[in-house]
Amino acid sequence: MKKLLAIFLSAMMLFTLLAGCGTSDSKTIAVIAKGESHAFWQSVKAGAEAAAEKYGYEVTFRGPASESAKDLPSQMEMVQTAISNNADAIVLATIGTGFVDKLSTVFDNGTPVVQFDSGIWAEDIEALDKANKNPIKASVATSNVKAAGVAAENFFKAIKGDIAAADGKYVVGVIQHDETQTGIDRANGFIDTFKSLADADESTKGKYEIAHEVKPGDADNAYKTALEALYEKGASAIFMSNEGVVKQVYDAIGAAGTKYDNIKFCGFDAGTKQIEWMKATSGAKLIGSVAQDSFQIGYNAVEQAIFALEGKEVTEDVAIAGAWWDATNVDKMIKDNLVYEG
Repeated sequence: MKKLLAIFLSAMMLFTLLAGCGTSDSKTIAVIAKGESHAFWQSVKAGAEAAAEKYGYEVTFRGPASESAKDLPSQMEMVQTAISNNADAIVLATIGTGFVDKLSTVFDNGTPVVQFDSGIWAEDIEALDKANKNPIKASVATSNVKAAGVAAENFFKAIKGDIAAADGKYVVGVIQHDETQTGIDRANGFIDTFKSLADADESTKGKYEIAHEVKPGDADNAYKTALEALYEKGASAIFMSNEGVVKQVYDAIGAAGTKYDNIKFCGFDAGTKQIEWMKATSGAKLIGSVAQDSFQIGYNAVEQAIFALEGKEVTEDVAIAGAWWDATNVDKMIKDNLVYEG
């Protein structure tokens, strides 16, 4: 009997050891974003963690202190850490170029990569393709062209009457936040859709013009300068292509008294200042904005990485829809995690 008990206990110990070894084999997905503390990235993180939990994976989430060039080395180190720690998959959005060597190593290791949000810079992707060492299996992002088109549709409805009633040309301004593909797509998506709508309507056809300002995101007060330039051109309505533009413009308006009160605005993304402006009852009017579903971006990016690891069908391009929000639905959008504060 003692011998049987000893055998049983030995078997239980062996089972426990094997089970412990099994937990060390749990797969980890390294998510490396363009930031970490901002509410947008925290929402992305929540989505990434939700997908990982659903499928039984671990996820790590890291991002640099800012999206400026000075923090590029720290993001490169994050990618290297993921490689050194043998991450099973990498979900990545880079803040600059220079990742070719690291991503070539990722390719050699057989590690799948999913790019998300603005993704990996085109220059690096071209170099990886040329070397036949591109590890990217899928891309997950807001369709910036379509989302900006949603902004144009709703903004046109709001100012159509103003254009029709204007004496002379009604100037519609566009502040493009930078010259990345994201900035280009948002500006072009807005302009093309707006022009299509305005040219198709007899009451507005030929009665407007577009004034387009492009400013680099790192320049101090760049967007305030763009606002002033559009004001000098007689802009009566202005589209702002990201939250950074909205913040600077909102601050400039607050410091300028009633100077910009007759201009109507349209935004992109979300954030505390944009929500505050949306709810304001006086001064320059923020008509509405288009929100990215940051939670779904994180969720879908990790999900596609898991599908790649498990040999399941991967959707190469996952386009996350943007949603229009304004004073009538802002509280519901916050509740549904489509509009973030912070």
